[in-house]
Amino acid sequence: MEQLLSYLPPFDGLLPKWLALVSVVSAANSVQAYFSSSYTSELYNGRLADGSPHTNAHSSRLFGTWTFLSAVIRFSAAYNITTPVVYDLAAWTFGIALVHFVVEWLGYGSAQLKGRFVFPLLVASGSLTWMLTQRDAYLGL
Repeated sequence: MEQLLSYLPPFDGLLPKWLALVSVVSAANSVQAYFSSSYTSELYNGRLADGSPHTNAHSSRLFGTWTFLSAVIRFSAAYNITTPVVYDLAAWTFGIALVHFVVEWLGYGSAQLKGRFVFPLLVASGSLTWMLTQRDAYLGL
């Protein structure tokens, strides 16, 4: 067990570990999005007038690519949490995700505040808030 723990980011606090965890989960979601559009159709759970989902195989792969890019940035931040540019890029990934999910929900109606959609909304808003409130502590400002 100790050997596994040695792979975690070597910084105090839970934020770097959280970023690593969120990165691994996001990478797994990316793989899932590449192989099946069912994940994104459950995430973007709103339906068109004919009852069909807003998503298709192409939009699922695009979502997978976007999510994997975010995972790479967040993973980099987990292991470079004291580097301002990397820290800020990771915070931006959560801000962009939050705006995206809120706009899809309230603007386009492609998602409803239920089911699988709630978790990424909570992760994006909670993580962004956490990163903004801890920025000075990790960057020594």
